[in-house]
Amino acid sequence: MQFAEMLSSIQDFVWGPVLMVLLVGTGLFLTIRNKFMQVRGFGHGFKILSGKYDRDRDPGEITHFQALTAALSATIGTGNIVGVAAAILMGGPGALFWMWVTAFFGMAVKFTSCTLAVKFRRVDEQGEAHGGPMHFIEQGMGKHFKWLAILFALFTMLASFGIGNMFQINNMAVSLSFLIQGHEQPGFLFNLITGIIVSVLVGAVILGGIKSIGRVASRIVPVMFVFYVGAGLIILFKNYAAIPAAFQSIFYYAFHTPEAMAGGLLGTVIRSGVARGLFSNEAGLGSAAIAHGAARTKEPVREGLVAMLGPFIDTILVCSITGLIIIVTGVYETCSIKGELTARAFEAGLGSLLGGKIVALGIIFFAFSTAISWSYYGDRASDYLFGKKAVTPYRWVYLGFLVLGAVIKLDLVISFSDIMNALMAIPNLIALLVLSPIVVRLAGDYFSRMRKRPGPKDM
Repeated sequence: MQFAEMLSSIQDFVWGPVLMVLLVGTGLFLTIRNKFMQVRGFGHGFKILSGKYDRDRDPGEITHFQALTAALSATIGTGNIVGVAAAILMGGPGALFWMWVTAFFGMAVKFTSCTLAVKFRRVDEQGEAHGGPMHFIEQGMGKHFKWLAILFALFTMLASFGIGNMFQINNMAVSLSFLIQGHEQPGFLFNLITGIIVSVLVGAVILGGIKSIGRVASRIVPVMFVFYVGAGLIILFKNYAAIPAAFQSIFYYAFHTPEAMAGGLLGTVIRSGVARGLFSNEAGLGSAAIAHGAARTKEPVREGLVAMLGPFIDTILVCSITGLIIIVTGVYETCSIKGELTARAFEAGLGSLLGGKIVALGIIFFAFSTAISWSYYGDRASDYLFGKKAVTPYRWVYLGFLVLGAVIKLDLVISFSDIMNALMAIPNLIALLVLSPIVVRLAGDYFSRMRKRPGPKDM
């Protein structure tokens, strides 16, 4: 069996029914356990994000807004462009529905994981935060489960070289080739030069740690969000008459796979939607909890509420716009190349010249921001596994993988990334189920105090 076939077999196995049930089931359980926190705490999350409750004297390294944008810069990546296209090509328009389902329940998962990340984080004598699932597994579940924390950290470090690194630079090289050379078939030399240049630029940011990453992310994320979403809304406005039919096809094909899609198996629709939804918003992986664990706050629930907004922004807003554009323009019926589908949809909506350039620029911005934030996830994992002395070597290896990712075959990277995502999710989801009573108590106490003393100055 060739290496690519072996990776594909492992990918199919780890993304089988057990993980699907664990992923969506955990989200459903946490939604009920926290009394639909993603609904009742939604507005308060935006109030916290506005800076209303920021306190410079609180422990942590970055603001609530910087923590969210750092997490979003890791999640709003090429998965929002290429990942949505792949989901629709594999499972038809109905896959978008299952991405929404994953995002809704994922909001409850992120609330729980990021609340725990602040509750069980460690801030050292230099003021550096050490948070994330590996810490709340060890501290919350006890020393006997440190092996589970080690597994999560190991999978996270490995995943950082895939989903946050090689997958992003590979797509960035193709987009740069389109902008510079006018085609999407860059040669080895072009890819190599791209990898080296991007590695230098990413290195200039990540060597400064989470404070540097937070500052850059807080500037890049809002700009790229407005840029990409604005262009998408223009296309949808131009095709407004087709939007009702698009929603109809999404809901119909969520439960009825068209014969031309993936052999007519319902499981393919759900798998492609859930897998791509997780790849896009990373709910369930536990990765975002690492960034949110660095937030400057003494209230764990506050950061959980801010983190909860991530899947909404990433999937319910950004991915939905991508998916709707692909469906209303109808290009998924004529284009079968996932790396080109979204660009063809934008070209159909805005013209061949402008549409393609917007998608290419979006991929470049999204990929760069994802690469800088995922480096932080990996360096926190390496710090947990090997100590602070391992962080700098990890960062240099990470930069080297950016060069490697630019010149290798993308299919292998996608399979590797999916496998690492699944392996990260399993220990994280187990911990969330076990530790969920702690989050319920923290949330009850927090909202009780808020009702008694609603003014931010008193909190």
